[in-house]
Amino acid sequence: MMDPTTDNAGQTGHPGDPRAALEALRAEIAKAVVGQDPAVTGLVVALLCRGHVLLEGVPGVAKTLLVRALASALELETKRVQFTPDLMPSDVTGSLVYDARTAEFSFQPGPVFTNLLLADEINRTPPKTQSSLLEAMEERQVTVDGTPRPLPEPFLVAATQNPVEYEGTYPLPEAQLDRFLLKLTVPLPSRQDEIDVLTRHAAGFNPRDLRAAGVRPVATAADLEAARTAVAKTTVSPEITAYVVDICRATRESPSLTLGVSPRGATALLATARAWAWLTGRDYVIPDDVKALALPTLRHRVQLRPEAEMEGVTADSVINAILTHVPVPR
Repeated sequence: MMDPTTDNAGQTGHPGDPRAALEALRAEIAKAVVGQDPAVTGLVVALLCRGHVLLEGVPGVAKTLLVRALASALELETKRVQFTPDLMPSDVTGSLVYDARTAEFSFQPGPVFTNLLLADEINRTPPKTQSSLLEAMEERQVTVDGTPRPLPEPFLVAATQNPVEYEGTYPLPEAQLDRFLLKLTVPLPSRQDEIDVLTRHAAGFNPRDLRAAGVRPVATAADLEAARTAVAKTTVSPEITAYVVDICRATRESPSLTLGVSPRGATALLATARAWAWLTGRDYVIPDDVKALALPTLRHRVQLRPEAEMEGVTADSVINAILTHVPVPR
């Protein structure tokens, strides 16, 4: 891992180096969030791939803080929507409002018109409102009254959810789950990480004031676009492409699953492996890059058979077994 530095103004100390800017972004988030490095890396990978992220974990493990820290470390516009059972689709996308002075309807944009949308506790609202994000996430536009309205670029949805067993939650529709590039699990911290968290709070850390915690913008939209251009030049050999396809096809043949990974999922795995290869300093993809991103990219795109679920089988265990058995290209 690189050691990014920042100057007093909070700007990246590596002008013209998009990889260093993205590494600085990861380091800046760590000023506010302790011990969630895989989730931080997943958010950066999603930014590079123009994808969206679903963060799952029990309440109190810093899911929302993680996204807010990302927003503070980026010079991008951010909006937050707290998803509740009575939230309507128009509360997210916007609606037509009648203006009595002009006797005309005008469009009032919703919070989705931003660069980084924090959809907090997305599974606490019914499927109808959850689905209102489908067009925005896939087409990067919102259609109201037959008129498509493009969203800003870059645009990323970072959604948080509690595990589906929690009271008052609604499972996300499969179609919407498939629109998320990554599903990142945010676990309870280790003992030492939890001690570090409490030590920070005892020293005066306020999670509602990230500026006071020293989190500053260290990457811009231009840095992000330069990084995306570099990722697009990362070489993928035919053997790696075939390896990704074989992994995804194996999920469709697994006796533990009723639903395997679609071609969209295979495309997503190739994209995330490419971004991870570039982040780690290579201009080509190796099998280990594919393995590293397989779980977060694929776990939400498969569906377990009820009998397998009753036996304690999980999506992660099925994917890990597939990674063990699919031949690795040399």
